[in-house]
Amino acid sequence: MRKVYLDHAATTPVHPEVIAAMLPYFHNYFGNPSSVHSFGRDSRKAVDEAREKVAKAIGADPREVFFTSGGTESDNIAIQGVALARKQNGRHIITSKIEHHATLDTCHFLESQGYEVTYLPVDENGLVRVTDFEAALRPDTILASIMHANNEMGAIQPIKEMAAIARAKKVTFHTDAVQTVGSIPVDVKELGVDMLSLSAHKFYGPKGIGVLYIKKGTRVKPLYHGGSQERKYRPGTENHVGIVGLAKALELATESLKSRQAHIQVLRDKLIAGLVALPEVELNGHPTQRLPGNVNVSVRYVEGESLILSLDMQGVAVSSGSACTSGSLEPSHVLLAMGLTHEQAHGSLRLTLGIDNTQEDVDYVLSVMPGIVERLRQMSPLYNKR
Repeated sequence: MRKVYLDHAATTPVHPEVIAAMLPYFHNYFGNPSSVHSFGRDSRKAVDEAREKVAKAIGADPREVFFTSGGTESDNIAIQGVALARKQNGRHIITSKIEHHATLDTCHFLESQGYEVTYLPVDENGLVRVTDFEAALRPDTILASIMHANNEMGAIQPIKEMAAIARAKKVTFHTDAVQTVGSIPVDVKELGVDMLSLSAHKFYGPKGIGVLYIKKGTRVKPLYHGGSQERKYRPGTENHVGIVGLAKALELATESLKSRQAHIQVLRDKLIAGLVALPEVELNGHPTQRLPGNVNVSVRYVEGESLILSLDMQGVAVSSGSACTSGSLEPSHVLLAMGLTHEQAHGSLRLTLGIDNTQEDVDYVLSVMPGIVERLRQMSPLYNKR
């Protein structure tokens, strides 16, 4: 049976060159980066060099790069850290209804602590309207956090425009760029953001390591205590093995970004064309202003979880916009925010491509999909009652 992995938005395999770069730091250069002896100095040198590589890749200064355990922790440090640091200036925060739960749950927690959060709507293509963002700003607004691109339906948000408006109002602006770094060009200066989150395992690096970019002069109060690592923003012994891997993965992604993007986008467009050609299958998200590898469709009269399991039996790994795959019966909050019905949201499917996917992979998926959809529809009471 052919095996096709189309869930790269969830995680990616570690690149062989990244593994090779990391291996020496498991056994030869294992010292604690905070130790003053030669073993520690070797590890510290690796961390410092990695910080410089990351800074170069995203257009930052090395002193603005802070290593974390991943995107979720980066989002928490950014959002809670600014909320605590600037609470004397106000307690109003702006985000969107389609954010990752790393942002939404953090905002919900802050609401329980007396902060007020405005959740911006999106249009039918999943885009935040710049006019809505500007209208939501208030004298007591201290922070805005809008993701660079959505993890479910791939819409790339107008971050540059919103960040410029926030800057003029002296509002700190954070963006979750976990889905974009390594996939499309990302430059913090060009975007104009004050903070940016990224995670290595989304661009062929190891899991459990990420970065929070904090622009010099941005007020952020540390959430943790117990050490001076990462200038006290993320105390604790540095994961120098993961840091080396993240930097190498980002370096490789940046060097080959144009060719990667072109290759994946061709496959994406072919996959979209083949899927929407099926009866009552519709694309979710902006048709062009979307991530190169993201395909999200709604299949009428079929549950997303059934599609996932049926495709898995054919060797194809995908995910669903429906949260039922994580134990909940609630459909995707992202798709509902775009105006889809519960039925449409429950029948969503996310297929995300990577650098190792081929035309043959796409052909195979398109060859098995019609039979799966037809079989599941024949079993659906909704389909039979239409």
